[in-house]
Amino acid sequence: MRLIYAADITEAVSNLLKQANYELGDDVLVALEKARRDEESPLGKEVLDTILKNARLATAEKIPLCQDCGTAVVFLELGQDAHITGGDLQDAVNEGVRRAYREGFLRCSTVDRPFTVRRNTGDNTPAVVHTEIVPGDRLKIAVMPKGGGAENMARLGMLLPSAGKQGVIDFVVRAVDEAGSQPCPPVIIGIGIGGTAEKAMYLAKHALLRKVGEPSPDPETADLEREILQKVSNLGIGPAGYGGRVTALAVHAEGFPAHITGLPVAVNLQCHSARHREAVL
Repeated sequence: MRLIYAADITEAVSNLLKQANYELGDDVLVALEKARRDEESPLGKEVLDTILKNARLATAEKIPLCQDCGTAVVFLELGQDAHITGGDLQDAVNEGVRRAYREGFLRCSTVDRPFTVRRNTGDNTPAVVHTEIVPGDRLKIAVMPKGGGAENMARLGMLLPSAGKQGVIDFVVRAVDEAGSQPCPPVIIGIGIGGTAEKAMYLAKHALLRKVGEPSPDPETADLEREILQKVSNLGIGPAGYGGRVTALAVHAEGFPAHITGLPVAVNLQCHSARHREAVL
């Protein structure tokens, strides 16, 4: 049994959230630079130039990439042969969030009682934590500060099996079309297919952790991703919604077996400021 200390989890979460808010990953920057080359619209190219300039300044000055520093979403893969000591796992994560948003001068956007008083919690806690138990004795931590504009465009469709592949494609493309400029395109489209309602939504968000543009390891799913990306490009929404070819940087889909009576499909959009970081303890 390997011991993992709660204090180390807190430190890791804090550092990862600050880094994610200040620096885009190399995969995102490469995708944005490719988008700049591929975009046909002069205004779209200008928008992408501004996005890339913003990314450079944020990294150099250690300031947030976006004024919306997001809901703190944390994915944990906890090895079954590891033991957390020195504190509660959830508390350790939330303390990391608290420190990151205070020390990093990140905007706190989490409100308590969202259906009535909507009082800001003041430290962006509690985090939304997804925990999986996996083989091994390590703890993998992935953080995703998720902006509200993109998250508000999430969609769930409980399709009938007869809808088939075309129904999935139509649902996703329609969701992107209806979202328009609100999720700050060019977006990354996360798709979850199968399972139950909550499983599909989880898969859609989890898919956003994949390196931008890296295809699904499943050939059939990879073909679906390419087909959806092509159809989304034809929508003409473009960077920031000003028109153009590059509405999405990538499509990432994850699947799971489903009940014989259903075909759940979830869409979770990530804005061009695709912020996430991970570490293994």
